[in-house]
Amino acid sequence: MPRIGVIWPAAPATAEPLRQALRDLGYAEGQNVVTEWRFTEGRRDVLPDEVARLVALPVDVLVAGGPPVVRAASQGTSSVPIVAHDLETDPVAAGLVASIARPGGNLTGLFLNVAEMAGKQVELLREAVPGATRIAALWDPDTAPYPRRAAEEAAKLLGVELAILEVTAAEALDAAFLTADQQGATALIVLSSPLFYLHLARIAELANRYRLPSITLFREYADSGGLMAYGPSLPDSFRRLAYYVDRILKGAQPGALPIERPSRFELVVNMKTARALGVAFPQSILLQVTDAIY
Repeated sequence: MPRIGVIWPAAPATAEPLRQALRDLGYAEGQNVVTEWRFTEGRRDVLPDEVARLVALPVDVLVAGGPPVVRAASQGTSSVPIVAHDLETDPVAAGLVASIARPGGNLTGLFLNVAEMAGKQVELLREAVPGATRIAALWDPDTAPYPRRAAEEAAKLLGVELAILEVTAAEALDAAFLTADQQGATALIVLSSPLFYLHLARIAELANRYRLPSITLFREYADSGGLMAYGPSLPDSFRRLAYYVDRILKGAQPGALPIERPSRFELVVNMKTARALGVAFPQSILLQVTDAIY
């Protein structure tokens, strides 16, 4: 049976959509495919060893979730096909592939122009909170710098001051919010990071405690009580990952499979949080909403 290796940066429950997408394509674990799951739950120090173990098994294809995992996989093997799910990196600028249309090596997958998304999120946040002149931005410096730059450029165009708060560990979140409060921030953008995805509920709680209308990439943030989320549909993304795995297991070369970007985006708002924070969404935002939580 073919063997799939998956290194996922979050908890096992978050990978269920990927399991389902593989099942939908006819892959039944233990019956016609073996899947080796590795859930690192945010630990980056273990990544080189996990990649090495999967390569040594060996696996026929390696699914890498998030920028640190993608980097570790790329550095750990030049022969095993890699399917990447990376919402923070420009793969060409990072040297991971030769081009979007023809990656050329052993890596392909789903990447997002997250810089564009970060700029859009700043615009949406300013529309929702027109009086915000100072916006705090949670940024994980272990991700690519492009989202930060795009957010800064968008803020400058809108006449907003962006206060960057670097966070590299969950333990630093409380201090970051205290700093945002002391600096007079009146809104918050959470730039995309696997670290922040792991702690969306905690970030939403802190944002609401400090009365900061906030936005990030993942709809789970709004589900957890955050004000807004604007980003790709993760179930759709997982279906495309499964598509890549299927093509490679059927003989396709990863270097010949074009890089894709998510095609479906969602704007999710939490109306209960909006009422608690005194935010009245303008019609320009309400017309874009794909889902509202009451």
